[in-house]
Amino acid sequence: MIVHYARPQMIRLLSWLLCLACLGFFQGGFAEVLNLDEAWNTLSKKSYSDKAEAIEAIVQQNPPEALPALKAMLEGQLFYAKSNKALFILREDGDNYLFTPLFGGNTATQENKRGYKKVRINNRLRVQIRQSLASMQLKHEDAAVRLEAVQELLKEPDEETAALIAPLVYEEQDGRVLSAMQTLLAIIQLEQGDEAAQASAIETLSSSLNPSALNALTEYKAPNGELEDSAQAAINKIEAQRDLYAVAETVFFGLSLGSVLALSAIGLAITFGVMGVINMAHGELMMIGAYTTYVVQLLMPNHIGLSIIVAIPAAFIVAGLVGVAIERGIIRFLYGRALETLLATFGISLILQQTVRSIFSPLNRSVETPQWMSGAWQINEVLALTWNRLYIIIFTLLVFTALLMVMKKSTLGLQVRAVSQNRAMARAMGVRSEWVDALTFGLGSGIAGMAGVALSLLTNVGPNLGQAYIIDSFMVVVFGGVGNLWGTLVAGMSLGVVNKVIEPWAGAVMAKILVLVFIILFIQKRPKGLFPQRGRAAED
Repeated sequence: MIVHYARPQMIRLLSWLLCLACLGFFQGGFAEVLNLDEAWNTLSKKSYSDKAEAIEAIVQQNPPEALPALKAMLEGQLFYAKSNKALFILREDGDNYLFTPLFGGNTATQENKRGYKKVRINNRLRVQIRQSLASMQLKHEDAAVRLEAVQELLKEPDEETAALIAPLVYEEQDGRVLSAMQTLLAIIQLEQGDEAAQASAIETLSSSLNPSALNALTEYKAPNGELEDSAQAAINKIEAQRDLYAVAETVFFGLSLGSVLALSAIGLAITFGVMGVINMAHGELMMIGAYTTYVVQLLMPNHIGLSIIVAIPAAFIVAGLVGVAIERGIIRFLYGRALETLLATFGISLILQQTVRSIFSPLNRSVETPQWMSGAWQINEVLALTWNRLYIIIFTLLVFTALLMVMKKSTLGLQVRAVSQNRAMARAMGVRSEWVDALTFGLGSGIAGMAGVALSLLTNVGPNLGQAYIIDSFMVVVFGGVGNLWGTLVAGMSLGVVNKVIEPWAGAVMAKILVLVFIILFIQKRPKGLFPQRGRAAED
């Protein structure tokens, strides 16, 4: 009886187990065949387990939208429309919200988030998304994407991260990505390896400038004195390298500031050296060049990258013509009366400022930086040179070289040098000094206009743009030697570097005051500047 009773029970038990196994098989099969559309739709559901399954399916099939969608989800910027569950990426634009369809289409702009709901995730999903993003990005063909993925993993290194990175180290060809991978593995080895592994990790980290390497060594608890000394030596080595690159970065910023000062002062050096005119409207000529850049961009809205190239000669021509008009209309009647030229050009500067306010309004305008000037040249983990400042340094050197060739090789340059050294003798030799004065003033004004193009990429364009640089320009001219181009370049670069070196411990305002005091003391000892001019100006 017991046997007859147990047999039906066993049959029913086996039947239930068979049903459960079949159900599990079909569920597993469903997860494997979950298509992409179903996966995207699942993201708008409430179940976190369903979302985890959908994320896995999306990563496996890896469509083009996977990477931006997962990034947006991790940053809390992936939304879905309540009406049709369509997915959107949210971006903020001032007080408005921009909802861009994930699969292409027109961006919707709203003042609120009404009609949309965020795709919510929990901590478990965040870990899954980070690992999925890392896995996808580490195999990306672009080295910059792979580097970004490793940098993200360096924030929270663990055993799973090591297992993900280790097989890829031997295949990596890019030096920066390989260095970041080795740093990550060394950090994990430092935390979890034996003493021999920790010693090897310390040696690896001592050559890394990544902030995570320094943090790991600083927090490291050495099991013995030898490893502690090795870790401290590695910390000292890293800090010495970081200090060296910090100095290099300061010098770069100083050279970029100095290039702006030199570029703004070159035109002033020419007019002041040749004609002895104290041109207080020089800053406004720079302002005209900056507004010319703004107008050129308005005329070429779809070619921003090309507009800067077009703006350079345009600013030179416009500012140069304004300079010739000023010289022919006012300055030529005031030669030999320096104080009166100062007052007259100061009045011209006020007129130019008010004219710009009447045309463009008193509000500041912004010039868009071209794509090819955006970003930075990342030399290593602690040193990056911004492209816009690097291009301005190169531009200044090119303008200086071109101007030097004009002054040394052209007929105009020969006549300018003749007039600057001995005006009476130049007239006796048939040089029309009045036209030399006009063309020289126009040349200096045109260079000021090109300086305005450079300034428009660093700051807002406004009626008072030139006022911030006119005093600095005069200091550069006086310090370098009146009328001497080499002196202007050296003085501008030197004052820019000194200013940036002093700023960290003295502040921006005090740094300018100290530079001014230095120039006053220097002029007391050497009144003619670094490179004194020869000829008529020197005799005067």
